[in-house]
Amino acid sequence: MAQQAIESRVTALPTEVRPLERCIGRILRQDVFAERDNPPFDRVCMDGIAVSSAVASRGVHDFLVEATQAAGSPVLTLSKAENAVEVMTGAMLPRGTDCVIPLEEYELANGVAALRAGISTQPYRNVQRRGSDSEPGVPMLTAGTRLGSPEVAVVASAGLASVNVSRQPKFVVISTGDELVEPGEPIKEYQVRRSNAYAVVACLREHCFEQVANDHIIDDEAMLRQRLARHLADHDVLILSGGVSKGKFDLVPKVLKDLGVEEIFYRVAQRPGAPMWFGIARHGQAVFGLPGNPVSTLMCVIRYVIPAMNAAMGARRSAPEVIELAASIKLGRTMSSFVPVRVQWDPAGRHSAQPRQPNGSGDFLALAGTDGFVELPPRPDAFPVGFAATLYRW
Repeated sequence: MAQQAIESRVTALPTEVRPLERCIGRILRQDVFAERDNPPFDRVCMDGIAVSSAVASRGVHDFLVEATQAAGSPVLTLSKAENAVEVMTGAMLPRGTDCVIPLEEYELANGVAALRAGISTQPYRNVQRRGSDSEPGVPMLTAGTRLGSPEVAVVASAGLASVNVSRQPKFVVISTGDELVEPGEPIKEYQVRRSNAYAVVACLREHCFEQVANDHIIDDEAMLRQRLARHLADHDVLILSGGVSKGKFDLVPKVLKDLGVEEIFYRVAQRPGAPMWFGIARHGQAVFGLPGNPVSTLMCVIRYVIPAMNAAMGARRSAPEVIELAASIKLGRTMSSFVPVRVQWDPAGRHSAQPRQPNGSGDFLALAGTDGFVELPPRPDAFPVGFAATLYRW
């Protein structure tokens, strides 16, 4: 299997220490422990008054408000059990109290809070108990976790200003071919726009990869050798679009071999993207030679490149997302198929995949407005409505 062959050969990326504000999207390489109980005290969850539930259970409904407990202030102690303390959300629960009555459940006049009839005065109502979220010594996050905004908040709550994460790979996206012309430049009738590289760069950045370079090399063997040698020296991952098939000007595999890149495999039983090449250079750099057709290129990046780099960073593998087809589709292929889909929701809240087949692997317009693609196994018959397939989101 191509994915297993790739992940078994990619080089694990080293660890680096980064400040917390620059860790979004990074892969954690350490366990994160709470520095103390979380919350560190019995915490008030509503603005209102704090009272003794035992006193309230005796039928007392009027409480003299003797003080105010603000968030971020030292804990107060109730001086008389029949009194109350005004409390703010996030404050420490005053000593001598164990129940918070929300402000909309009492009337306050002349410093006396009169409880409305029928309200609850159960112990620890609207109070989050100390240590109910986490305790010291128990990991709140473990190595391999991807740091999104919720995880960054957890790291901050542990008192860590910086954290050990995987260094991201240094990518270079290289398109080859004399026919390619940059957007914004004059174009002749026999030329095409250089769009693949922009799609791949955008895809990598959408997946939180920051170090992404971009190059275009014409079909010249000497120039290919010179530029690819330089990129191998400066980057961890080379993604080439085009030049990997069997044509006269498909020079990439030969040049890579001359540069000491070991071919791991060439061609995969899939459509689109069959003429895919993968190799490993002398110092562990990963080289992906992807077909030049834009649909093939982008699908191979999502299906192989990004999962491989997540594995190299030590990311915890997530369960595949499975989705049912919203319409039948007949391919009649003896190899796996990648089919673009749009995810839709029915009135019951169930989601399904509406196939949107392109007119060949060059029809990049068909990808616009889709959510990703499904991988379908070899099958001579049609795939029926409801067939469950793995979904790869863009």
